[in-house]
Amino acid sequence: MVGLSVAWELQRIGHQVTLFDPHLRQAQSENAGSSAALGLLMARLFRRSSGRGWRLRQQSHTLWRQWRDELQQRGHVLPFRAGLLQLATTAAEQEAQVQLASQREDLRLLQPTELEPLRPLVPQPCLGGLLSPGDGQLDPIPAMQALLEDGERLGLRVEASAVSALERGSTGQWRVRSALDSPGSFDWVVLSAGLSSSVLLEPLGHERPQHPVLGQALELQLAETDQGESNWPGSLSWSGINLVPRSGGRLWLGATVEIDHLQAQPQELQALRELGGHAPPWLQRATVLRQWQGLRARPLGRPAPLLEQLEQGLLLASGHYRNGVLLAPATAAWAAEQIENAGQG
Repeated sequence: MVGLSVAWELQRIGHQVTLFDPHLRQAQSENAGSSAALGLLMARLFRRSSGRGWRLRQQSHTLWRQWRDELQQRGHVLPFRAGLLQLATTAAEQEAQVQLASQREDLRLLQPTELEPLRPLVPQPCLGGLLSPGDGQLDPIPAMQALLEDGERLGLRVEASAVSALERGSTGQWRVRSALDSPGSFDWVVLSAGLSSSVLLEPLGHERPQHPVLGQALELQLAETDQGESNWPGSLSWSGINLVPRSGGRLWLGATVEIDHLQAQPQELQALRELGGHAPPWLQRATVLRQWQGLRARPLGRPAPLLEQLEQGLLLASGHYRNGVLLAPATAAWAAEQIENAGQG
């Protein structure tokens, strides 16, 4: 998602861009982070009110609205479900929600009596909730397809091959080695390769370690007796677990946080399925339609994401951990700013 967003934005503002990704012309790999994401866009519900993380979220919050409008006007489909309801399971969480609601007029506190009519019933324990109508959930697969198709319409060149090495050229350009017959030369390289970013940077003398955090998710079909049009005001976040209503009585449930795991742990998936022992009856009766997983790249010793100009012509835009879909537009804007400013200088 991040790589496609950067490529689309740069092509959109007039640069000639080549995008290298071995999975662009086929299904994403089993461990790809973007295709495994649930696409929760949590910006206004973010607890902090200052700092880089806050600024990136608010910028992306604005840009995603603009991007969706622009792409949909050109006929692309970007399924978006507005609304995000964060449930409080403890008194401390409830107090934090009260404080946040007092600071932001667009957020609304919901009392337990207002949550009781919701169908299906919200998980318990639940002392209340904080609703953000402006946040929501974006389906990442159609969004990535829209960025790719519109980018190609604008002239984006796509190379469905893996990059094996980056080399400094003698003329100040960068040579990108891949499965192509000859390396390509470019004025700028933007590296958004997740865990592979560190591997490509090490031979250049840049140490930016990232470690994998595996996440598993489920798509569930509610039992016929539990089906009906959901009246949830969007997606739910309960004790760090996200529940995303889908059409036809389906539900996305995710995701686990399995640090330093490359292989999925069955017990983690079972705990997710049972909401740690708090799954309501309707969720227990649901049938698993499919399960999937992905690896999120989390920076080691540095805050996520990694947005750095490492040297002339080399940008690192990686390590977004669990917020790649959310922060993709702000990341693209940052990369464009670095390149545009360099051109003006």
